[in-house]
Amino acid sequence: MWEALQLEFMQNALTAGILISVVCGIIGTLVVVNRIVFLAGGIAHAAYGGIGLAYFMGWPYLTGTVGFSLFSAGVMAAVTLKAKHRVDAMVGVIWAVGMAVGIILLDLTPGYNVDLMSFLFGSILAVPRSDLWQMAVMGVVVFVVVVYYYNDFLAMSYDDEFARLRNVPVTFLYCLLLGMIAVAVVMIIRVVGLILVIALLTIPPFIAEKFTRSLRTMMIASSILSCMFTVTGLFLSYALNLTSGATIILVAAAGFFISALWEIFKHRQPTYPSV
Repeated sequence: MWEALQLEFMQNALTAGILISVVCGIIGTLVVVNRIVFLAGGIAHAAYGGIGLAYFMGWPYLTGTVGFSLFSAGVMAAVTLKAKHRVDAMVGVIWAVGMAVGIILLDLTPGYNVDLMSFLFGSILAVPRSDLWQMAVMGVVVFVVVVYYYNDFLAMSYDDEFARLRNVPVTFLYCLLLGMIAVAVVMIIRVVGLILVIALLTIPPFIAEKFTRSLRTMMIASSILSCMFTVTGLFLSYALNLTSGATIILVAAAGFFISALWEIFKHRQPTYPSV
């Protein structure tokens, strides 16, 4: 496997995997504890409209997709704050419209030759070095924002009503969180694709939640787990000639089932009264 690291595309893939692992650990933790996985899924699928827009207008992939994803996140934030009883329906509509817009724009793109499978199931081995710099900048921005607002996010995540009473800007933080989810989704699409993005965003935090007692340690544990799953899946896909995105998710799923079995086994251990 070490000879694989001598290849530039593997070096780029490994760097991209580590970058998105940190972002997945941080943002995925906030998604899980705030129970907004469905919203994150809506943003992820609406991001396909940004892919179509970027290629139709001839813009860089990250520029067009981030802009469209942020717009979709803003619309979802406005809708969910104003009509909470219709969140599922509205997210479903935005989800479908984003996908449809992306497909139509790709159909209308002159000389269109983009490999749709790379966006649906990921193409980590094809990440160029120029994208790595943009991903690094977005990752640093996400990290700095979460560190700066950590205590406020902590209060909002566990009791938003109490946070409002303590004058925490819950509405602003909610919109900010959705915006960061949009940025994270765009980064993750390059690695595991549109179809699998939610799995990588939620599986590591879900596992970490079982073994941690604070939001900070949950973020750290999630980042480490995500990195382990991504790197292991990347090398397995290279060795076995498999699709990298799907392999990464299967490795993460294996980790999920192992943690679930461990928890079941732990609860079934007999307890004996002390003498």
